[in-house]
Order: sequence, then C-alpha cells, then structure tokens
Amino acid sequence: MEKHFTNDGVEYFLSDDKSKLQPDVIHSYLSKSYWSEGIPKKLINTAIDNSLCFGLYLNKCQIGFARVTTDKCSFAYLADVFILPEFSQRGLGTTLIDFVMKHQDLQGLRRFMLCTRDAHNLYKKFGFSSVDNPETMMQIARPGIYLEQG
Repeated sequence: MEKHFTNDGVEYFLSDDKSKLQPDVIHSYLSKSYWSEGIPKKLINTAIDNSLCFGLYLNKCQIGFARVTTDKCSFAYLADVFILPEFSQRGLGTTLIDFVMKHQDLQGLRRFMLCTRDAHNLYKKFGFSSVDNPETMMQIARPGIYLEQG
C-alpha cells in the first residue's frame, strides 16, 4: 500500500513496504522517546519484523513511522508513532494515522488500542477514546526496562 500526497507544496510518500524503512532513523527517535528510552536497535528490528509498519518519507528520507501489532481479525495495538520534530505541526501525523487506519489488514477489528501521554486529540479524530471499563483492563508495566538492561 502506497500513497503520494502534497502538503504545503511539498511531496511526501507513505508506504507499508518494510524494505523502505530506515532502522537508523527509527532507532534514533525511539531510543530517546518517553515510551522506549534506551531501546536497543536489535529490539526495534525484532518489533519491525513482527508488526505491520508504516513509513512516511520526504525525498526518500524517512521522517515518520507507525507500527501495529495485530492478529488481523480481532485485535490491534498501535505503537511507536512519530513524526520527526522538524516536520511536526504540519498535519503529517494525521495523514500517517489516516493511512494506517485504512490498511486492509486493520478493518473489522473488535478492538484497536494504543497508549499515549500527549496525543489524545490526534487519535480522537479516528474514533479512539478512553477505555470504557478500565477496571477490566490489566497490564504488566516496566517503564525504564531498556535503560535497566543497559
């Protein structure tokens, strides 16, 4: 699945082709993010191998990323979404999430989840909401696990 689009006179490209992903760009961003600080590149490569992945590109350089872990029939988890800071506030995050949500393997799911600290308004545009019954949800959370592992 691919899409070319223009935003403010600039041509961008979206793709779900993993061969176009630039792991160094992805690792550089994610290893400094609040949700995966210190993550080793090897783990990012494993996550990419085991997920649907989406890249956003400008002149063949990756500037955005999103990843979905799914069984493709009932459940999906959206993770690791980013737009490089120098390209933020241009509506590119909205375009990236729209591309993800229209992917053929993510239609008809019973549950689609994500965690975010600061992008609620972005995801609300696509139907995400707070968990209806948080008392039914459970987790094992290990913040800082990548830093602890060295």
